[in-house]
Formats: sequence, C-alpha cells, structure tokens
Amino acid sequence: MSRTGNARAAAEDSLEDYAFRYVPRTFRRWSAASVGATALGSIAFLADFSIGATIGIDHGTANAMLGILFASVIIVIVGVPVAYYAARYNLDLDLIARGSGFGYYGSIITTVVFAGFTCIFFALEGAIMAQGLQVATGTPLWLGYLISTVVVIPIVIYGMRALERLHFWTTPLWLALALLPLLWIIVSDPESVRAFTSFNGKSDGSISFGAVVSSAAVCFALTPQLAEQIDYIRAMPPRTPSNARSWWTSFALSGPGWVIFSSTKQMIGVFLAVYVLVKVDPTLGHSATEPVKQFVGMYQTLFPDWLAIALALVLIVVAQVKINVTNAYSGSLAWSNVFTRVAKHYPGRTIFVLLNLVIAYALMMLDVFTLISFVLSLYANVVMAWLVTIATDIAINKWVLRISPRFPEFRRGMLHDWNPVGLVSVGLASVLSLLAFAGLLGTAVKPFSVLIAIGVAFIATPIMALATRGRYYLRRRSDGIDSPLFDEHGNPSGERLRCHVTGYMFERPDMLASAQRGAHGQVQYVSSLALTLDDSDRYVLPPEVTGPPHWATDRGRGT
Repeated sequence: MSRTGNARAAAEDSLEDYAFRYVPRTFRRWSAASVGATALGSIAFLADFSIGATIGIDHGTANAMLGILFASVIIVIVGVPVAYYAARYNLDLDLIARGSGFGYYGSIITTVVFAGFTCIFFALEGAIMAQGLQVATGTPLWLGYLISTVVVIPIVIYGMRALERLHFWTTPLWLALALLPLLWIIVSDPESVRAFTSFNGKSDGSISFGAVVSSAAVCFALTPQLAEQIDYIRAMPPRTPSNARSWWTSFALSGPGWVIFSSTKQMIGVFLAVYVLVKVDPTLGHSATEPVKQFVGMYQTLFPDWLAIALALVLIVVAQVKINVTNAYSGSLAWSNVFTRVAKHYPGRTIFVLLNLVIAYALMMLDVFTLISFVLSLYANVVMAWLVTIATDIAINKWVLRISPRFPEFRRGMLHDWNPVGLVSVGLASVLSLLAFAGLLGTAVKPFSVLIAIGVAFIATPIMALATRGRYYLRRRSDGIDSPLFDEHGNPSGERLRCHVTGYMFERPDMLASAQRGAHGQVQYVSSLALTLDDSDRYVLPPEVTGPPHWATDRGRGT
C-alpha cells in the first residue's frame, strides 16, 4: 500500500476511536452528562475490592483506611490538571504527554507504561471472572481465563459507541447487585460494623505511618485508571456558557472524581473481607481477598446458596465485562499509537486489541492475581513517577513558570522528538524509587519508595524545565496557518481544512501548513495523521526558534 493509501486507510479506520488523533467536534456529539456517565461505567472493576481486602488483612482496618484516603487525595491532585487538559483540548494522555515534557517520540515511553497497566488489570479482572465461573459452574481456571479474555472482543472492536451503550444498560444492574445487599447488612447487623472497625489483620492494631504508606502504595497503582477515564472524557463537547455547569460536573465526577468511587469500593473490600472472615468462614484466610468469596459469602447470609452463587456470578461477569472492554479498548489505542509512530504504518486497531488480550491471558496463566500486592506496589513506583511528571509540567511549568507552552502541542513538526524535561524526571524518580523498593537504600526507606517517586518527579520536572530554559518543548512557534486555533469560548476550533495528502477534511487543531506548496504556489495543509504515517520530512516545515508562540499573544484563549 502506498504512503498516501495507508494514511487514508488509517483515517477511515480510526474514525470510531481516534487512536492517535485529536478528537474532532464532528465526533463529539454526546452531551457532557452522557460522556460522564459512560466514563463512570468503566470503574465497575472488582480489583478495588481485592486491593482493599489485601491491605486490610495485611495492615488492619485503620491503617488501610488511612492509606486509601492518603492515596486518593494524591491521585485527585495529580488527576485534576491532566484530566482537565484531556476534556478541554480533547486529547488522550499520550498526546498530552508529547507537549508536556516528553516530546513527539519521548511520550512512547509513557504510553508503554500505560499499555502495561491495561494488560495487568485485564489479567486481574479476568482472573476474578474465572474464579467466579469456577465456584458457580466448576469451570477450570485456565478455561475461565480464556472465556474472560475472548468475551470482550465483539464489543471492544466497535469502539466508543459500543462502550457507551454497554455502560448505559449495565451500570444500574451492577450498582443494585453490589450495594443493596451491603446496605442491608450494615443496617441489620451492627455487630459486623464493630468487627470491621476493630479489625487488626496481621498488624498489632496500632496506627503506623509506614503501614499507611505501604497501604497507599498498592492503591497508587490504580492511578493509570485516570488514563482510561481520559479515553472517554476526551470526547467531551465544547464548553460554552450554556453547558458550563453540566460540563464541570461531568468533568469533576468522571475525571479526577473516579477516585471517590474507587476508594469507596476499596473500603467496602476491607469490610467484606472482615465480614466473611468473622461471620461466614474464619478459615478462608487470604482467600477472603477474592471478590467471588466476598460476594458469595455476603449473599449467603441473605439468600439460599444457589441464589447467592447465581447473583455473585452475574455481578462478577457484568463487572468484568464492563471494565475489561475498557482495558482492551484503551490498551489497543496505546499499542496502536506506539506502533504507528515507530513503524510509520497503521495495520488497524483490531490487531492491537488481540495483542493486548494475548499479553493479559499470559499474565493470568502466570497467576498474577496471587501476587497482586507485590505487583501493584512495584508498578506504583513507575506509575507515580510518570503521572506526577505530566501533572507537574501542566500545573507548574505551564501555568506558574510559563516555560512549557500553555497549549499541549502534539503534532509532529511542531515538537522536538525528545524532551529531557520529562524523560529525566521520570527516569530519575523511577530509578530512585525502585532502588528504595528493593531495599538498596536501606530497610527504613523501603516502605516509602512510592513517596520518593512522587517527590522526585515533582521537584525534578520544574528544575529540568528551568535548566533547559524550555528550549526542547517546541520545534516551531507557528504552524503556518493564519486562522485561530481556538474559538471565542476558548475551545479548539471547529474550522475544517483539507489535507492535501489524504484528501480528507480535518479540523483546525489537527492541521499544519505543509512544506509542499500547491501547483500555483498556494499554501497547502497536512493533517497530523498524514505526518504520523510519513517516514520522511517532506511535509514538515523547517525549525523556527524565534518569536512568541502563536497562542501566547492572548493568554486567555484555550484555557
């Protein structure tokens, strides 16, 4: 296939998901409330219950609760600037990272980290579904893993529209199955609440800062869920005076606010683990961290065994499908983004859906679920280094120091390939925190490795921006197009221009002036998609290092 033909095929195939592109207004036809509801549908995952139960058993209720709250506050702080840029500028996290300290190719590193998250959490959720199938029907775990993997394929290949319908119809069922029996138990059995509040787990019952941070470290590994939320909220409609209240409400709840729902589920996980250990079967031990055991145990105190098992299976299957279609969808976007930029070829997102599923299935077969606490604690170090760096670049380097360009540039030709600001910050924070996690910086420091990742990333990011004087953010100050990038409300412009490479119309934020003039010397436009797939610089304008950015003359626009 020719380069032009490949670009056209990629344009047609990515119309449903915009895998490596700005999401245009013509696609964003949902209301802010609809987008928010769809995004919240993806947080039905059951790993939260298992995470809460695990840290509760290890550190006791008090330490677990404080750890969950501590992690939640930090995640919200990190999430606000990143989610805002996604909703306001309609970009996924990879596109945001390009102009927030990493460069055009540098963001590939962060995208691979996120793709790994989708595989790990797909495997955890798939393992939970397999456990449910084994309890309910006797299905062998290996077959349950396979079923939980392939069941999402028919939905996820159709992208955002299919996901919106799935979450709309299944969220009420999930909420009813998960919350109504729990509320009944809390109201009707006060003794279970007292057992929960006094539970010490493997600890001595005292509150310890080290135990709180160790609990939080496991929770921090959930932070990349923000990127999955972003894959939905990037489809938010333009913010205008008429929809501002709905826009902000939907953004707050489905962007950084996902943590509220996640932390609540983690706390419920602690309660359910204590409940089944105290009220149902004290011999369960660590098996009390399995959601299937938690919900079957809860239902058995209210219903006959056959009904309890059936209800638990329905809950687990619905929850697993809801989150794993999101894991597979977001993972496929991440892998296709990486591959397309490296190979300059787009083979179609379906291939990357299958790649994501194969990796997740392999992790299930390696029994990653039994190592959940260790794997997530280890992963949290790199995750927090990555996301804190992006959030700091947005909040500090863009808004306080004003070194990083306010608009998160993502287009090839406008950016340097590599930006040391983000790369050095992530690298330094990751290495130091992993050394601490391995105990190489001393046993006293080991429990605080994730705090090292957060602190180093927060400090190193502005220092690197100041040290480099911001000269690695932009390759050019102007994209060569005279029309404004934003409309009167500060939203990305909906003006449409024709790409002379693909022949398709793209919206203004996705376009640049081409280095190739037309037959009569006129300015031609090229889309960021065509530039992504072109393996030469024939359409790329030369570097430009003087003059202010074309958006800097009006600080109020695009904010």
